[in-house]
Amino acid sequence: MSFLRWAIFTVPLILLLGFASGRAVPAGADNGWYVALQKPALTPPGWVFPVAWTSLYILLGLAVAMILHARGARGRGLALAAFAVQFVLNLAWTPLFFGMHQVGAALLVIVAILIVATITTVLFGRIRPLAAWLMVPYLIWISFAGVLTWRIGQLNPDAETLVPAAHTSQML
Repeated sequence: MSFLRWAIFTVPLILLLGFASGRAVPAGADNGWYVALQKPALTPPGWVFPVAWTSLYILLGLAVAMILHARGARGRGLALAAFAVQFVLNLAWTPLFFGMHQVGAALLVIVAILIVATITTVLFGRIRPLAAWLMVPYLIWISFAGVLTWRIGQLNPDAETLVPAAHTSQML
């Protein structure tokens, strides 16, 4: 299968999964708990998050398509497994933070994402250097998200109790 065929499959799939995770619980300005939190001064405006994530998911889809296209490459299976692990962790973050209001656990998940995504980037680089470079903006954004989450935790030590957790889903 050619790279383009893989990309036509992986980019929409990653966008769809990211969208589904983001819609699983109210997030951003639609989330009363998040609105009530004290946020660090470096928090970007709300519109930045969907633009950034859409761009990053497209880059991730292209990166994984390059690795899928590298049939027979040494380490391909391990690289794809690492990608899957970090992506599942990524998808779990939004419900954990916005839905369950678990700031500390969300920070630990971000650290895990960063570690596994860094390993993924190195493994991708051994197969297709461009795929690794496509991961770099994601690593930067995840690092920034970690700083935001850490600061939110510092500014809101009682974050879990600010507003009762929503028990409903707004999935699609």
